[in-house]
Amino acid sequence: MTTFFPRSTLVALAVVGAVPHITSLAAADFRRGDSNCDQALDLSDSVFTLGWLFQGSGAPCCIKAADANDDGVVDLSDAVYVLGFLFTSGTPPVAPHPECGADPTTDDLTCAAYPACEPVDLGPEIREWPVPWANTRPRDPYVGADGRAWFVGQQGNYVAYLEPGSGEFKRYPLPSGAAPHNVIVGADVWYAGNGDAHIGKLDPEDGEVTPFEMPDPAARDPHTLIFDASGDIWFTVQSGNFVGKLTVGTGVVDLIPVPTRNARPYGIDLDSTGRPWVAEFGTNKLGVVDPVAMEIRELTLPSAGARPRRLAITSDDEVWYVDYARGYLGRLSPGTGEVKEWPAPAGSISLPYGMAVDDLDRLWFVETGPSPNRLVGFNPRTEKFFGQTNIPSGGGTVRHMYFHAPAREIWFGTDTNTIGRARLR
Repeated sequence: MTTFFPRSTLVALAVVGAVPHITSLAAADFRRGDSNCDQALDLSDSVFTLGWLFQGSGAPCCIKAADANDDGVVDLSDAVYVLGFLFTSGTPPVAPHPECGADPTTDDLTCAAYPACEPVDLGPEIREWPVPWANTRPRDPYVGADGRAWFVGQQGNYVAYLEPGSGEFKRYPLPSGAAPHNVIVGADVWYAGNGDAHIGKLDPEDGEVTPFEMPDPAARDPHTLIFDASGDIWFTVQSGNFVGKLTVGTGVVDLIPVPTRNARPYGIDLDSTGRPWVAEFGTNKLGVVDPVAMEIRELTLPSAGARPRRLAITSDDEVWYVDYARGYLGRLSPGTGEVKEWPAPAGSISLPYGMAVDDLDRLWFVETGPSPNRLVGFNPRTEKFFGQTNIPSGGGTVRHMYFHAPAREIWFGTDTNTIGRARLR
């Protein structure tokens, strides 16, 4: 929030070289000297600065940009500095000038936004590969170190991979009744045996499967798997109402009951401290696991009708979720418990489902209510949706997505029997 001072006070402050300091809240790129944020450095910038200081007119969109002489304050000398540069061959402003950039100097001035330097958010380029085994619900692809896009056929009872360069597919049959739900790939290929209560390790060399059974018969449907920093596997058990951990080195499976009955733990992600966060699809709650105490703490979302289905965590540990029932994108700030929501572009018919976060901390999800399904981007910095892109095959339902950072690609499977890739721009 900008603080305004009476004109007499501002004059006195300018004379002694002071300015109302504002604690920095953000660090947007900017161009130094462009006080009025019109992408040019000219007389109007000096006039704008003087108007703000002495007439109480609007504040610069980026206070740092108004600090033309880079002395950490905005005062009369900045307006004079710009005039000297423009009309008396004075010294040009220091970086960032004339190109956009970050402030190399530490000070207390803000730059919450400088639209002229904001990157343009564009929609992705989507390609799909038809899966050669019909009506098998290919889903939840994950790209391994070899570049292969591994996926499961939930209704076809297999694990398979796609070689994106050649379009070649290879399939590995699974034990009868496995009904695999998703796959993750590290040194080995792991899948969730959603149909018969196991997590399987597949050896790609010979197709041999090593099953790890659930220790409680109530945990009948392992759902979504995710690696932690140690290479162990955390997972949800939707109908069984557990969050679980498979310690890969020992093969031991631990299960933690979710406190709320029929909470239906669904999507899962880890924050920077290694805590798993879970979307509880059967209720209006998110859960966070203490990995040492192996206990779950639940946080209730403001709307009783909320049904979070998938979630993603940005680099600042903000927890984002899609509300499948109400058609919202939401953000929970763990430090304060504050929740903020944005209605999805398709509103109440959105049915947002598959979700991912990219390397720029932009959120992506698929609206599965519209036909065709639409991949939608959201920029937390601008709080705006962008890049609404139809799934070429229609999608049917896109249930899960994976961001492959090295190639800046989002991978997904569809109920229209394709494996899809969205290349970000």
